[in-house]
Amino acid sequence: MTQTISFIGTGMIGSALARLTAAAGYNVVLSNARGPESLASFVAELGPKARAATAEEAADAGDLVIAAVPLGAYKSLPADHLAGMIVIDTTNYYPSARDGHFPDIDAAKLTTSEMIQAYLKNSKVVKALHNLDFHHLFTNARPAGDPERTSLPIAGNDVDAKKKVAEFMNAIGYNAVDIGTLADSWRIEPGTPIYVWPYVPHVPEGLNEADARKWYLEKSGDPLSPAQVKEIVEKTERHFPVGGAPEDLPAIHVALVGEIYKSRQR
Repeated sequence: MTQTISFIGTGMIGSALARLTAAAGYNVVLSNARGPESLASFVAELGPKARAATAEEAADAGDLVIAAVPLGAYKSLPADHLAGMIVIDTTNYYPSARDGHFPDIDAAKLTTSEMIQAYLKNSKVVKALHNLDFHHLFTNARPAGDPERTSLPIAGNDVDAKKKVAEFMNAIGYNAVDIGTLADSWRIEPGTPIYVWPYVPHVPEGLNEADARKWYLEKSGDPLSPAQVKEIVEKTERHFPVGGAPEDLPAIHVALVGEIYKSRQR
């Protein structure tokens, strides 16, 4: 039974997922590149079932491990400690804006998750929980049976690993839709139709900047059924260049990310 979820990386995606995980009653182990001491306030926020650790300690402690590091830092994942583990890959490829270029990915010889699986050769990698903006990843979550509950795609090579990830996703507020193997995960990467836009609200024209931001933050996109996710993914075609760019994303989201980065540099 999955009882402890460990996080390697507590940036915007990692923090949103950690909050959902703690709210669902799991034990939560947090780690980041700055060390356990930097996580004291976040641990206090999450409550008594949360604790901070090193990346290696987090990997050892988890029943599931969420890799929430930038793709360019994927080799910071402690491969030896993750052997035998199910690792949820939430990374996204932004070659020009953040990660630098990976030639085999750019040439579509492999997907980002296949690259991570090759590095974590003794782990079971599942691509999931990566295709929402961090704000709506947290706010869109709904309990099972809620008419506003939405569905997210997952991909992986191991059927049992995908089942366990789907059970975890169900517990934190999402339906999971299996779209295939890691080789198929290009269909759900940045720049594809299932990435971010279906899960955020359409901001009406004519709003001033403050009202547009308020609308974006307070509303959700229309919920997607599993069948709708499958239809969108199956119709997806490969696009080049591979990867995402800020201009492909909602402008309000990009502004929010920029503000967070600036605040962390102060």
